[in-house]
Amino acid sequence: MLEDKFGHFFELERKFVSKLDKEGLSRNTVKNYKTDLDCFNKFLRSFQSPFDLNNLNTDLAQKYNDFLNQKLNSDNSKRRRIQTLRIFLDFLVGQSIISTNPVRNLQSSPKFLDIPHPTPFSDIKTLWTYLLEEKESSDEMIKLLAQRNQVILLLIFGAGLKVSDISHMKTQQVFLDSSPRVMMLPLKREPYTIPLPPIFSSIFLEYSESLNSFKKKSGLTFDEILFNANPYQIISGGLSPRGLELIFEEFRKKLVLQLTPKSLRQACIFKWIAQNKKDNLIKEWMGVSSAYSLKLYKDHATNNLYSDQFLEEMYLNLKRRRASVISNNLM
Repeated sequence: MLEDKFGHFFELERKFVSKLDKEGLSRNTVKNYKTDLDCFNKFLRSFQSPFDLNNLNTDLAQKYNDFLNQKLNSDNSKRRRIQTLRIFLDFLVGQSIISTNPVRNLQSSPKFLDIPHPTPFSDIKTLWTYLLEEKESSDEMIKLLAQRNQVILLLIFGAGLKVSDISHMKTQQVFLDSSPRVMMLPLKREPYTIPLPPIFSSIFLEYSESLNSFKKKSGLTFDEILFNANPYQIISGGLSPRGLELIFEEFRKKLVLQLTPKSLRQACIFKWIAQNKKDNLIKEWMGVSSAYSLKLYKDHATNNLYSDQFLEEMYLNLKRRRASVISNNLM
């Protein structure tokens, strides 16, 4: 039986996937790792003799590379599967199960960028309208969750951040004034800041006031901007990448939107291009090297025009309507 031949190896794979899961990677990311490892397992099934971990050598890695070249047409798919195997074998090296990682000797396939598929502008407006209305709820937790989600939207659509960037972002990384900015603290380069839409300052101050009130009542202390919660209370500071993905999944289902954190981030990049931001600034804000090409974005820029002015306009309109209702009720 296959499980008898490869059972120990498959158990190591399960431990690796469990480790990724505990690290808080998004559901889609963990799923992709499992899919890529399943591909390697199919390759192993072609061997009739029992599998030995000592056979994890350069020769086997090259045969797997040849296997992928025969089975897959997409260079990006080949590259991803080799990358996954490399990370898995690094895990085995770290566990002292194997001494070296043979995949590191392989030349990976060239990387080709996929055509961007940003969230439609109308869907971003729909989500913003929904969050503005939810923020007016008389239920304090519903209001706080809406305010948190406003901040999430502004950090991704406003500053092009990834879920991994904002998952445990600290309050000290945000600078508020007429030109708000968020500071990024990468491990292998100097810190840098990314501009945020002007409305961010007002939204963040309101959110901070509500959050601090909740933290005080609950006896909680944390520095993270975001928090994890159920419908009744805050559970902890910070919000895992998977937790963020689930929030967007709920929005997609409830509001029928074409929306993911990635597609919202791509909309931000198109917004920067429409604002005529310099290429070197866009690349810095994206956290990519100067060699990264924006060609695909620029090729599709005329069909993907984005602005963030509506964020403040809709916020102020709702505030004026609310003030008018309050004034009429007092008369």
